[in-house]
Amino acid sequence: MIIIKSDQEIDIMRESGKVAGHILKELRDMIKPGISTMDINDFVEGTIRRNGMVPTFKGYNGFPAAACVSVNDEVIHGIPNKRRRLMEGDIVSVDIGVTHRGYVSDAARTYAVGRIDEEALRLINVTEESFFEGIKYCNAGCRLSDISSAIQKHVERAGFSTVRDFVGHGVGRSMHEEPQIPNYGKPGRGPRIAKGMVFAIEPMINQGSFEVDVKLDNWTAVTADGKLSAHYENTVVVTDGEPELLTL
Repeated sequence: MIIIKSDQEIDIMRESGKVAGHILKELRDMIKPGISTMDINDFVEGTIRRNGMVPTFKGYNGFPAAACVSVNDEVIHGIPNKRRRLMEGDIVSVDIGVTHRGYVSDAARTYAVGRIDEEALRLINVTEESFFEGIKYCNAGCRLSDISSAIQKHVERAGFSTVRDFVGHGVGRSMHEEPQIPNYGKPGRGPRIAKGMVFAIEPMINQGSFEVDVKLDNWTAVTADGKLSAHYENTVVVTDGEPELLTL
């Protein structure tokens, strides 16, 4: 069942979304060669708690950190580590959840670490672009798969692939609510989108094959071919008009 949120519930999510968006913006200046993935995590957790909110990911199904920090071929769910230091030319994806008064906002970005090569930069840009192609269909009356199809078309035209094993989702009182929103598929399928629905739309895009493996830590998903992966996500509210991005 897809849960329709009231105006009051969306107001609460708007507050948590603002904190998530602020953190992801600040990380653009913080991320540079030499910092550790745990440094990123500590900044995320500290900022969330200073705002009187809760890091959603910490303890979620046993996840040990406040942020997922995934480097290069790591697709999602990278576990921060004091010994893992970023190097010039890396790319790093940071995924965070912020809970406020019982409601979650969820968002992610991929960042360049220093100077990166042109193909890595193109991957990051296409991933972000595909999100905005998808939300063109995040309007009342469209079908859920219209979002999925638009993301896939944009990505594959650029020569990249959309991850199949992990998907976007509804978000609200729980981090993962119905519906599931794949980043691939044919248009015109699935439930109709309605005002008050809130989605975490999150293209996860690979430089090579869409296939992924999971490391022995049972969390970190990596590309099966070892090529780069990028991630872009916002919490999106369906309105009477254009969708509202709570975490931008």
